[in-house]
Parts: sequence; C-alpha cells; structure tokens
Amino acid sequence: MKIAFIGTGVMGLPMAGHLMDAGHDVTIYTRTKSKADPLVAKGAKCFDAIGPCVGDREAVITMVGFPKYVEEVYLGEGGILKSAPEGALVIDMTTTSPALWQRIAAEAR
Repeated sequence: MKIAFIGTGVMGLPMAGHLMDAGHDVTIYTRTKSKADPLVAKGAKCFDAIGPCVGDREAVITMVGFPKYVEEVYLGEGGILKSAPEGALVIDMTTTSPALWQRIAAEAR
C-alpha cells in the first residue's frame, strides 16, 4: 500500500518504520526533516510540502503535536484534503477534539 506519514516524532517515527518493514511504500512530511533521516535511510522519500507527499497515496496517517497542527495539515492551503486523491483513507493518531474531527469530516465530504 502507498502510505503518507505526516509527523515523525517520538511515536510517529517507529510507526512509520513498522509500516515500511511490512512492505508498504511510505512517503514522509515532517516540519523537522532531520527527524525523518532514519526512514529516508530505509528508503522512504521525504517531502518539503504536504501536497506532493500525499498526492498519489492510498492512505495518509497523521501524528502531529497539537490539535492546531491537525487543523493545519488537513484543512490548510495545500493540506491533505486538498491534495490527497479522492477515496484515500485518512487516519489521525493525534489526541484532538471530536468537534475538530467532525469539522474535518464535513470538509472531506
């Protein structure tokens, strides 16, 4: 499966690595590119922007620090909802509010 992983912090880095170990084609976007170095060394491609990272992916997984970042990566200009292919599965692993996800789900529809 072609998966984009947004955020490679303490929890995201090993999760993305496990997906790669399972044979998935993983692309990465992270604000601090050096955090993705271990994944790039394993064959992941790291992008400078969300749009190109998610543009051809079947699934997008996000794990970012705070709800405001969830809002930015999904709803911002060049964000996931404007860039991912129609029908892509989007999964957020960030602790956030149900109200924000209701808003994101409404925008996605």
